Amino acid sequence: MTEDVLVTADWVEDHLDRFQDDDSDHRLVEINNPTVTDESEYTPYEEGHIPGALDFEWDAVFTDETERDIVSKEDFAARNGEGGIDADTTVVVYGGGRVPNWFALFGYWIYKYYGHDDVRVIDGGKGYWVANDYPLSTEEPDFTPRDYEARGPFESVRAYKDDIDKAIEEGIPMVDVRSPEEFSGEVIAPEGLNETAQRGGHIPGASNVPIGTTLNEDGTFKSAEELRELYSEAGVDGDESTITYCRVGERSSIEWFLLHELLGYDDVRNYDGSWTEWGNLVGAPIETGE
Repeated sequence: MTEDVLVTADWVEDHLDRFQDDDSDHRLVEINNPTVTDESEYTPYEEGHIPGALDFEWDAVFTDETERDIVSKEDFAARNGEGGIDADTTVVVYGGGRVPNWFALFGYWIYKYYGHDDVRVIDGGKGYWVANDYPLSTEEPDFTPRDYEARGPFESVRAYKDDIDKAIEEGIPMVDVRSPEEFSGEVIAPEGLNETAQRGGHIPGASNVPIGTTLNEDGTFKSAEELRELYSEAGVDGDESTITYCRVGERSSIEWFLLHELLGYDDVRNYDGSWTEWGNLVGAPIETGE
């Protein structure tokens, strides 16, 4: 366990007093998408969350829905400051979803994009916490606001369309983390989700490492050794630049985390435009099938 980026539920339970203290340098942040919450097998924030946790909904806090972009630096700083977070705070994120920490690790990636030094995630996310009967609270914390100064943005963790063009041309490894059915073009988006594209398939040259293959049965991540082997089989060993992508950039932020933060591969970027951008581009090359 690499506690500087990934912490256990036991570690969080041992630090609950710090997470609930107004003067503390530790904050818990639950990150979910409300459109997923109702149909997911975990407790919505208002019905129970880790004591002391703030409620940062994915769409409201980490995205700009009008621009179809990530949140602005100014809005990101304001929301964190309102939650009693400053640049020196140890922020621990977690969430649920169809995949553990589905949106929480998108939030983690945004924290890194804006230069937050100490951010961590709970292994197994909210599903693991609830399933193993760790304490829950319905009390919403009200911390004293602080002055949060975001840095960056640090573009080295983010990929754009031009980077994909270059990756195709130069054979740079790309990891498509969607389901095999999405990768092949059989379906365009997971059932019930709105963000979609005109065409199905995958970016030419990409390999498919579905999120589910990175997890143990209890929703925690597989060991570093198992993950290295998994990515090596997909042609990714950390020796060269790598790009992860999915549908809207949230699932791919999970595997960005695994490659860059957990395994320590230097040059890994998350393409948050992902399939909703690429699959709608006029003239963009697309492959179908396995």
